[in-house]
Amino acid sequence: MADAAESESFRDSLGIVEKSGARKWVYPKEPKGRFTNARNAFSGILLVILFGMPFIKVNGHPFMMFDVLNRKFILFGSAFGPQDFYLLGLAMITTIVFIFLFTAVFGRLFCGWVCPQTVFMESVFRKIDYWVEGDHKAQRTLNESPWTGVKVFRKGTKYLIYFVISFLTANMLLAWIIGIDALTVIVTAPVQEHIGGFTAMMLFTGLFYWIFIWFREQACILVCPYGRLQGVLLDQNSIVIAYDNVRGEPREFLKRNTVRNAGDCIDCKECVVVCPTGIDIRNGTQLECVNCTACIDACDTVMDKIKKPRGLIRYDSVVGIKTSSRKIFTPRVIGYSVVQLVLLTLLTVFLLNRSELDVTILRTPGMFYQEQQNEMVSNLYDMKIVNKTFEPMDVEVRLLNAEGEVKLLGEKKDVPPQEAMLTKMFVLLKKDDISMMNTPLQFGIYVAGKEVHRITTSFLGPVEKKHEPSKQKKEEDRATEEHQEEGKRKAERE
Repeated sequence: MADAAESESFRDSLGIVEKSGARKWVYPKEPKGRFTNARNAFSGILLVILFGMPFIKVNGHPFMMFDVLNRKFILFGSAFGPQDFYLLGLAMITTIVFIFLFTAVFGRLFCGWVCPQTVFMESVFRKIDYWVEGDHKAQRTLNESPWTGVKVFRKGTKYLIYFVISFLTANMLLAWIIGIDALTVIVTAPVQEHIGGFTAMMLFTGLFYWIFIWFREQACILVCPYGRLQGVLLDQNSIVIAYDNVRGEPREFLKRNTVRNAGDCIDCKECVVVCPTGIDIRNGTQLECVNCTACIDACDTVMDKIKKPRGLIRYDSVVGIKTSSRKIFTPRVIGYSVVQLVLLTLLTVFLLNRSELDVTILRTPGMFYQEQQNEMVSNLYDMKIVNKTFEPMDVEVRLLNAEGEVKLLGEKKDVPPQEAMLTKMFVLLKKDDISMMNTPLQFGIYVAGKEVHRITTSFLGPVEKKHEPSKQKKEEDRATEEHQEEGKRKAERE
């Protein structure tokens, strides 16, 4: 029991914290290998998308934009506004379930390959560290040495490059929010004309600069909620970066001219030296591991040198390590997949049936019918029109199931793009056409002469007065009935 407790003691502390509680700075060795090359290439593609997407436009509008402040979004050239909030909510739920499903199968693959924090930290800023300050040993030596001219020059150069990259990144992220045209205005116009935009830009810059110059790997370990959820999202069948303890144990240093009876692990600690979060992957899956693959490349390099098969550290599951077989479709994965399929189906149906124009017509609350000239009766209606497109719309309302007249109050105007218009209108019907108190009405909504919507509502009318027989009519009907009865009696007597 004591040995088991000791073997798990590494879980009682973080690799970036000293026993005294002080922060332990991590100086990882620069990784090299096939996974690192693939990850750098993929990171390059993601960075091109990040910095290039704001410049892509469709019909003069951004291809992608997330204007959170004004609740306006553009996804793949299609505009979404506050009226599409239900789609946003459904998309967020679908994304969360997808994260659960993806993590249950592939572990923290997203963290190592896609997460912006990892992409910038490992593929941009650490490379600057190696280029300016040297390898991991030179960096440690430089940080621990007194301030000299060489140290000031190197540190100053690195900090300047960090600031420039942070500034460019902040500008691009701001372009994703407000659009490249609005950003160009902020950059080119005097600062006093765009205090808010300039302040936001500098705040973004300061945040990125602070994260990558000081906070670094702590963002993944201490702040990121996704990392904290791994304990409940992963199981024994999840694909993670794992050390093959069956093949590697017991560990033993490699000695010349001796016969090895130990496992393939020679305890060189290369997998530990390259880890950007300072852990030993041989201890098993840990909170700090971001699946960056650096340990895989380091171990494969060592295996090549000692002429052993690669894969002592690899993508695998705990079950796969023990049994040499993988079981992906577990009950948890099947359950997540079913829920994900249902959500994707609903989201697809809603998106396919989403209209570019939303129209609501309701009778004005608290208003009764009004009797007009020429035996006409009118009702007052509130109409709301939401134009989801980038072009103004000329909207026309027609009655479809009744003879009548529609009169809009005020001057008729086009509905502006990406805006809502509120207006009122009178609907006039003839008294003779009103057959019940609440007469169903059907409106047709036309844009450029083409029907795009049908809306059903009701018309309130004076039914009781219209159908109640007049006093004169009643007397005439009574006289007619009496005359008919008298004629019958006379015919019977004859």
